[in-house]
Amino acid sequence: MSDVQTPSPADSGVVIVTGASRGIGKAVAQRLTAAGYPLALVARSADTLSGLAEDLGGNVKAYPADISDWDAVQQVVASVQEDFGAIYGLVNNAGMTRDGLFVRMTPEQWQAPLDVNLNGTFFFMRAVASLMMRARQGRIVNISSVIGLTGNSGQANYAASKAGIIALTKSVAKELGGRNVNCNAVAPGFINTEMTADLPANIRDAMLAQIPLKRLGEGNDVAGVVEFLLSPAAAYITGQTLVVDGGMIL
Repeated sequence: MSDVQTPSPADSGVVIVTGASRGIGKAVAQRLTAAGYPLALVARSADTLSGLAEDLGGNVKAYPADISDWDAVQQVVASVQEDFGAIYGLVNNAGMTRDGLFVRMTPEQWQAPLDVNLNGTFFFMRAVASLMMRARQGRIVNISSVIGLTGNSGQANYAASKAGIIALTKSVAKELGGRNVNCNAVAPGFINTEMTADLPANIRDAMLAQIPLKRLGEGNDVAGVVEFLLSPAAAYITGQTLVVDGGMIL
């Protein structure tokens, strides 16, 4: 038997989770807390975020911020480093939609998802990269979407932002791999969240008809993959996009 000891999550360093107040981000926060990771939770909603941090207990702190603001992201990362020390992981989950047909899409509609989904992901990656490189360890997990792989009518802006995340992930993986920093993406399909809960029954039925597993995904389906990518078991995986969609885009 090997005498090599696998470090505990608590010993690795803190994990930053953006968009942590609801949906997939909340499921990721719950899963990682149960696994023993210290967490820095980021979202716009200060009250909701603080309540979640309190409910999770343990070594969890809330950092309300607008991730599309470069200066705000810099301040969050500085505060997290001051509070926790080493930053081991970053889960870029925060995202938004601003759906509309392409031929009617205004520049403002086009820009909004890019500012949050793509720029916010870049801002946080850029802010933690030098810290992880100096530490010679780090895990970055970016939440993209199957829409970034397939496109979707009425979501040209969202699809572009999520496809951009996949390309950004691959590029950063190539740049940071030599310093033992892994960077991967997760592309969820239709997941039961607040965003999908209000869909009309006929649209949900149409979604289910496309999914071989015949169910919408749950936040924990994605959270489990995120936990894996942060774990020692994924040490030799980087630059990849793991699709979590019940087989929808087969």
